[in-house]
Amino acid sequence: MKSLFTAWQFWAAMSAVFAALTAIFGKIGVQEINSDFATLIRTVIILAVIALIVLASGAWQPLSGIGRKTYFFLTLSALATGASWLCYYRALKLGPASGVAPIDKMSVLLVALFAVLFLGEQLKWQNWLGIVLIALGTIAVAA
Repeated sequence: MKSLFTAWQFWAAMSAVFAALTAIFGKIGVQEINSDFATLIRTVIILAVIALIVLASGAWQPLSGIGRKTYFFLTLSALATGASWLCYYRALKLGPASGVAPIDKMSVLLVALFAVLFLGEQLKWQNWLGIVLIALGTIAVAA
């Protein structure tokens, strides 16, 4: 049996918990500041914390040993993350967290579609049903 800390489900659930806290803390934190500047502050803090984690865990790798494809796709991922964060914090500045977060989670639907189209992943009908229900739930919550 897998340890709790090595199960992807555990880490996905923790991601959801922290994403929820991100919305709540972010909504409070962005009230008296420009949303783009708030994103910058948040990013600097994240960079420092992740750097400490990588150094403390010994996970640092020589940069020269990383391939071009990896750099290319990590760069695209970073740009997408930055764009997502800027949009997310702007939405939190303008709207209610209870409406912003569910719409943001429509990414679940998009990830499923992109995984099928670009990664060749196969989804069962139950997966598609769940995705449709998530989409309908998001529309109901955000309306």
